[in-house]
Amino acid sequence: MPTPLSAQIEAIYRNESRRVFATLIRLLGDFDMAEEALQDAFKAAIEQWPRDGIPDKPAAWLVSAGRFKAIDGIRRRARFTAYDDVAETIEAIADETPAPDEREELEDDRLRLIFTCCHPSLAPDTQIALTLREVCGLSTEEIAKAFLTPAPTLAQRIVRAKAKIRDARIPYQVPGRDELPARLESVLRVIYLVFNEGYSASSGATLTRHDLSQEAIRLARLLQELLPEPEITSLLALMLLHESRRVARTSESGDLVPLDEQDRTVWNAELIAEGVALVQRALSSGRAGTYSLQAAISAVHAEARRADVTDWGQIVGLYDALLQLEPTPVIALNRAVAVAMHQGPQAGLALVEDLIADGHLQNYYLAHAAQADFHRRLGHVTEARAAYVRALALTQQEPERRFLNRRLAALA
Repeated sequence: MPTPLSAQIEAIYRNESRRVFATLIRLLGDFDMAEEALQDAFKAAIEQWPRDGIPDKPAAWLVSAGRFKAIDGIRRRARFTAYDDVAETIEAIADETPAPDEREELEDDRLRLIFTCCHPSLAPDTQIALTLREVCGLSTEEIAKAFLTPAPTLAQRIVRAKAKIRDARIPYQVPGRDELPARLESVLRVIYLVFNEGYSASSGATLTRHDLSQEAIRLARLLQELLPEPEITSLLALMLLHESRRVARTSESGDLVPLDEQDRTVWNAELIAEGVALVQRALSSGRAGTYSLQAAISAVHAEARRADVTDWGQIVGLYDALLQLEPTPVIALNRAVAVAMHQGPQAGLALVEDLIADGHLQNYYLAHAAQADFHRRLGHVTEARAAYVRALALTQQEPERRFLNRRLAALA
């Protein structure tokens, strides 16, 4: 059993390591050197903190330790190189003094890291993979599963991206206001991916990762201060409205509770009020985008006191508009679920079966889970069972597997 101190160090690693890593990249200018420095800093912490106690500002301590470990490493390597070749690098690193209140600065290092990972010179899929690896700390294997790509292929893609950033000297900074709008779309997309990984983890024993969703919300707030655009406001609203339901989404035993069965009295009223106000402000700008419409859908759910009084007609209308802006199979699937709630499961089933037949959602477990649910509600036991089995074969998430297994068992 971990000691209280080791548990504290583990918690600091879990909560602070990616933040420390982002700052070390800024100081060292190199992803691999920063990763090595991060590991060296935590090794030093494990040796010194049990003796000296945990410092008041552990993140600042780790940044400082990592920076000096990196300088030591460069000096050791300099034994085989002319010192003049590395002196400039050492002086540049040594001259940087991290501010103790760095996390409160507007131009946050993790935001800088996201903008670096989302540089336009990188392909969109690479931007997302690099952000999930370096900002969120997901393993290459976890990201590869999400991309349906072999892990070695994805690892090579990430290595090449980091080399390109280093060799092209891509600046580690939040771009100026004149460049922000053009860079915004991909940055918003990855922030929402970070949130979704925290709100509904792609794999593992727990349904959610609170640290990731909180970080995504914090980054969206920072972006909104930099550039108060309606789509940033809407993304923040969307995440707050989702986050308001976190407690109700799982039972005490960690099992998934579907939206229509959640105890709405425990939804976070403060987050709902803030989210609804933000989406109203964004919609009133007359420049509604995809995040505005998604946030509006979430607001309709949030304002329904009971599941059976949800305005599904309004939600279907919002999905119609969203599908016009972003005609993707996943949004079409979500619309099909709304249609099923508004017009009945037969109408939703026809839409979902067309989507699966098209081939775009063959390997998407939620499509098969929706198909199974519609068959279940229509009394088609054999078809429902087959669809639940297909969904189970595709999901990597333990709480979702338990939920699907319960549904399957209830058909017997």
